Amino acid sequence: MTSTIDEATRPAAIPHGRTEDVLGLLTGVVLIALGMSLLRTAGLVTGGIAGVSLLLGHVVHVPLGVLFFATNLPFFLLAARKAGWSFTLRSVLTVALVSAATAVTASLLQVTDVDPLFAAVVGNVLCGTGILVVFRHRSSVGGFSIVAVMMQERSGIRAGHVLMVLDTAVVLAALLVAPPVQVLVSAGGAVLLSLIVTFNHRPGRYTGF
Repeated sequence: MTSTIDEATRPAAIPHGRTEDVLGLLTGVVLIALGMSLLRTAGLVTGGIAGVSLLLGHVVHVPLGVLFFATNLPFFLLAARKAGWSFTLRSVLTVALVSAATAVTASLLQVTDVDPLFAAVVGNVLCGTGILVVFRHRSSVGGFSIVAVMMQERSGIRAGHVLMVLDTAVVLAALLVAPPVQVLVSAGGAVLLSLIVTFNHRPGRYTGF
């Protein structure tokens, strides 16, 4: 037997308090920074602007956190025009925190060798979970996630599907700087990240805001 909840009796969404938002965003930031650090150590890339930053890290000697923030700047302008200043400022803060946390993680977590398959799975699970936490506190990690959230809210296309298409393009671009086997492992990890977001972030699934 199945039961349904009538719209009239559906519990009202309970907004997150300011403290919950702060703790939630910090949790997401730590998860993403740790995931990116594992991927970088293994020489892998992933999807999104994190993947673009990791990709650029193969060709320019600039700290990953700096690349991550710089590549996000055009998307902040898009968010300001289309999604409003509240969402944009939250995203800018989140990206700045991820950039700083990535730098701190690199100095505190001295990992010199990690199995690529382990890094692909665990790194992308950490990043995907962190992105979900950030999304659910009305923010984003910038870049493609801004586009994905905007398209989901405006057209109903799942954010995970949008990310999957864009992430595929980023991973394919890695063929220019990395061996095919390394790119294949990266692609599997990027798909895993996209599936985590697709299955867990969809309209109507989460009632908090």
